[in-house]
Amino acid sequence: MPALNPASAAGRPDDATPSFSPLYQQIKELLTRSLQGGEWQPGQAIPSETDLASRFKVSQGTVRKAVDELATENLLVRRQGKGTFVATHAELGTQYRFLRLATESGDVPRLQRHLLECRRSRAVAAVARPLGLRSGDAVVEIRRVLSSQGVPVVYDHLFLPGALFKGLTAERLTAWRGPMYRLFEAEFGVRMIRAEEKLRAVRPDAEEAAALDVDPATPLLSVERLAYTYGDRPVELRRGLYRTEAHHYRASLN
Repeated sequence: MPALNPASAAGRPDDATPSFSPLYQQIKELLTRSLQGGEWQPGQAIPSETDLASRFKVSQGTVRKAVDELATENLLVRRQGKGTFVATHAELGTQYRFLRLATESGDVPRLQRHLLECRRSRAVAAVARPLGLRSGDAVVEIRRVLSSQGVPVVYDHLFLPGALFKGLTAERLTAWRGPMYRLFEAEFGVRMIRAEEKLRAVRPDAEEAAALDVDPATPLLSVERLAYTYGDRPVELRRGLYRTEAHHYRASLN
């Protein structure tokens, strides 16, 4: 990656870097581009702040501020005495970042997965629109049930852009032992960076009620999630139905 252009840092346009923004924000953007381009893989250490400062021809403090923001956004992870690493869904803390289910005592349950379906289909308008696709574009459709101690707790129905997940099959999902997002990251190069969710109370349809072993009149918590990768590109549309007799949906507000 080329060093930061001083002219751009002074606020003059440059093709390689953003202009009219604080210098540390420009460094943050360059680091994000390196992450997105795969220069440093998930779980890999990035260069030291000193090396990055030399590379971009800026102060170490400027680099530190950029790295701090990326760590706050969960793109990087600082490890005391070891350095700074690219965040990965393989890490325990990151795994539970997108799993908001908790027991009444506040513990995160260990859930067992049962895949119901994984197939390629054509996106209807309601699926294509949020994913930035056209109606009829290929998507991968997945249905699964998550259980806790043998009791169904979550019914997941998700859609992924078919072009990004070529080769994703029921066999690969069933054989995978880690978090699903780790599979997407490791084998398809798609890392979930952030998500937006909408919650409401609903009643299940007959298929959903059977999968969750509840009466169709049972109220469930519907969590609709749109997950994004680098560049704010939507890459997953998911609707989860949650049983809440023994669990609740938790959120930390900072």
